[in-house]
Amino acid sequence: MIKLKQHPKYDTIVSWGKLISITGSAQIIIQAVTFASGILIIHLLSVKEYAFYTLCNTMLGAMIVLSDSGISTGVMSLGGESWQDKEKLGTVLATGLELRRKYALLSLLVTIPILFYLLLHNGASWLVAFLITLAMIPAFYAALSDSLLEIVPKLHQKIYPLQRNQIEVGIVRLFLSAITVFFFPLAFVAILAGGIPRIIGNVRLRKIVYGITGEEKESDPEIRRKIIDISKRTLPSVIYYCFSGQINIWIISYFGNTTSLAQLGALSRVVMLLSLISVVFSVLIVPRFARLKNDYSILIAFYTKMIILIVFISILVIITLCFLSEYFLYILGHKYLGLDKELILVMIGGCINMIMASGLSLYMSKGWVMKHYISVGFSILPLIVGCLIFDISDLVGVLYFNIFVAITEMIVHVGYGFYRINLLRNKQAE
Repeated sequence: MIKLKQHPKYDTIVSWGKLISITGSAQIIIQAVTFASGILIIHLLSVKEYAFYTLCNTMLGAMIVLSDSGISTGVMSLGGESWQDKEKLGTVLATGLELRRKYALLSLLVTIPILFYLLLHNGASWLVAFLITLAMIPAFYAALSDSLLEIVPKLHQKIYPLQRNQIEVGIVRLFLSAITVFFFPLAFVAILAGGIPRIIGNVRLRKIVYGITGEEKESDPEIRRKIIDISKRTLPSVIYYCFSGQINIWIISYFGNTTSLAQLGALSRVVMLLSLISVVFSVLIVPRFARLKNDYSILIAFYTKMIILIVFISILVIITLCFLSEYFLYILGHKYLGLDKELILVMIGGCINMIMASGLSLYMSKGWVMKHYISVGFSILPLIVGCLIFDISDLVGVLYFNIFVAITEMIVHVGYGFYRINLLRNKQAE
């Protein structure tokens, strides 16, 4: 035992162990509450209403990504460089928030007409489409700032207050969903019940952030220029990925039917359990990678270990689900029994996307941006080929299509991370 404590890696392992156990325990609670809320809504809503709910949440995700357009990447990159200077970090955050509000209007103008059309296409009335769109605004408003605000406590590894806030938001959402959707089993009510707690959590998150950086700062023109530069380089890819990220939902909503759309939405609830891993990764790993010096030997070792770790976890998750698929379907309810094959295919696609997103978030935290004609070009080709190979009017066909596209994107983005790190070796050799 004494020899073990004297090992040079002992303190590091103990430190990581404590961080992972604390972060992991809190995330288990957060994901359990979120999962419970999702299951409650699945059971209370009819298949048709849940199809509308799935479509709205998917569009909300696209709106959030489009309104960000690389701003969070710029804030994480610049914040990682100046995280020890609280004054400058606050200025970086203020500049990012200002830009995010301006981008939000463009996002609304692009996505609202598309959401309206798809809702009407899937059988919603004009009144229902209007109420669903209106109910989405609170969640969208909160999302404009919370993803940026979280960067500050993540960089300072102030994990406990951040996760406590997330737990409280999740509990309020569960309680509000239970008492509202039970009496009014409508999609717009469920969406509204999820958005209001996010606004409350957003207010508390600001208190946490400004406790670190001090009072709210003014934006800075030079920082704005740097963030916009990163945003310009990422914007074409962002526009593409905000819709391709949930390509299976878009395809089913247009070529399929409300039953298939609801089934895919329900199965995706199980895949959301992967967010436990993704959040721990984004909270503990990505900020540390952003703070590392641009030294080849340090970055290649860290990046390789993290990719291997996330691949190993993904394989373990898929194997486990193969044995437990019936239990998860039972939890979803009788409307979704018998979808064992579909559930496993959804999880495989989710795991591949998680590996891709891990590599992407690591290299982008350094401000490295792949040229859009490369990233989009390598993504459009498998979309075209996949549409020719698979039956995209059928749920199983769409899931195979999703896996095919995800594999290509994983290879591109994980490979690009290795490529950018390797460039550092060439520079150091010179």
